[in-house]
Amino acid sequence: MEAKDFDLSSLKIDRSAELKEPSNKSRRGLKIVLILALLGLLLLGGLALTRLLEPRIEVQLATATYTSRAQASAVLSASGYVVAQRKAAVASKATGRLIYLGVEEGDQVKKGQVIARLEDQDVLAALEQARANLRLSESDLDDARQSFKRQKILLEKQFIAQADVDAAEARYKRVVASIEAARAAVAEAEVAVENTRIVAPFDGTVLTKNADVGEILAPMAAAASSKAAVVTIADLSSLEVEADVSESNITLVLSKQPCEIVLDAYPEQRYSGFVSKIVPTADRAKATVQVKVKFKSYDKRVLPEMSAKITFLSPGMAAADFSGKPVLTVPFSAVSSRNGRQVIYAVLKERAVEVPVVLGERLGTLVEIRQGLRAGDKIIARVDDRVAAGAKVVVK
Repeated sequence: MEAKDFDLSSLKIDRSAELKEPSNKSRRGLKIVLILALLGLLLLGGLALTRLLEPRIEVQLATATYTSRAQASAVLSASGYVVAQRKAAVASKATGRLIYLGVEEGDQVKKGQVIARLEDQDVLAALEQARANLRLSESDLDDARQSFKRQKILLEKQFIAQADVDAAEARYKRVVASIEAARAAVAEAEVAVENTRIVAPFDGTVLTKNADVGEILAPMAAAASSKAAVVTIADLSSLEVEADVSESNITLVLSKQPCEIVLDAYPEQRYSGFVSKIVPTADRAKATVQVKVKFKSYDKRVLPEMSAKITFLSPGMAAADFSGKPVLTVPFSAVSSRNGRQVIYAVLKERAVEVPVVLGERLGTLVEIRQGLRAGDKIIARVDDRVAAGAKVVVK
């Protein structure tokens, strides 16, 4: 085969294009980009430094809560329990087996109502015997009286001796004495019969039943196998809250001072009351004085031994001030005026946020918020001239 000649010059690599310097236009564009980047970095650094050096305002937070008008006039608070001032553990005066129990827990009873009875056959028999002895003594009385009169007449006529008259008189006196003894025996037997009947000492409600039919009752539970109290009753119209107040605060409590009562069982219900008694002695162990607060009106839902919170109010608080539902409130110091508007400040991402609000009634150190907040919202408790929208704050 014949060899052919090839031109290899066309295959040579030309490196002159790579060594060619960039144009002036390209260099200017690169400089602009570098300058802009540098300016951006300086701007970001300045902003960061500004934020870092920006003064922070220390604030305390408060919570928007529902408050009654009575609570706004509070001078002192205490906790206690509902206690019936008229309460009795009704027990038997006699020993015997319970054969009748006519009440249950929650029943209403009237004063003198028979609520239980003991077996009474033996005491009834004793009563009949005492009455029979009385009738026998009374029958002897007529004979002794007539005999004594006859003996005195015969003595006047000197038909008998003085000794016979004295004997007739003595017999008459013995019969009179025996009648008195028989009457006393009848009365004693009647009391014994009466003691087998257990009656209510006052109008009230049965709180507990402590015995059942068939059990042995004894006064003061003298026997180990016997019981004393049959039922416990209380006059629920006499309910009061007994609270312990610290000795250091007792000067803030006055007789007849108005109070607000809130039971743990019904936290939404507020009862009005007043101080009925300040017990004239202190508890040395607890350094407290007991104060009794009476309800102004009876509510059948209130039961003995319920726990309660007492708010002692300003002495001038009127009963009408208890009316109305609780209102949403914040501290009055949290409200400020900005451009003719009433505003408060919340905190969001360490910045103060302005929130316009509509105010209502002033309640002591609090103020009603009618619009702009909800219960539970956290706000700055005290606002001064340094606090403004966007200000950096730190919560204490």
